[in-house]
Amino acid sequence: QVQLVESGGGSVQAGGSLRLSCAASKFTYKTDYMAWFRQAPGKEREGVAAIDGNGFATYGNSVKGRFTISRDNAKNTLYLQMNSLKPEDTAMYYCAADRIDWLLMPRYSYWGQGTQVTVSS
Repeated sequence: QVQLVESGGGSVQAGGSLRLSCAASKFTYKTDYMAWFRQAPGKEREGVAAIDGNGFATYGNSVKGRFTISRDNAKNTLYLQMNSLKPEDTAMYYCAADRIDWLLMPRYSYWGQGTQVTVSS
């Protein structure tokens, strides 16, 4: 089993930045592929960014050029650097992991509890 714990959420004004972290209990083949998702009230869960064990990243269209996903395998930690934040980025952000490359599809086996990001105009 893999436990994922997100942190770093908070409230920020439009144009600001936040860095989310996701600490995994361990990095194994089950965490070869990791991703960030977000879900706003009344909306479906949306894939934000995904990364494989070699650092190759995929981004959703709405965050390209503003968000950067990265991972530190030595620290068992996944990151999401969010710049130029917009009010529409407001959501609960979740990290996810799996041994299968689901990219931005919400079919990962392991999920964290989420961290709230609120962007005010």
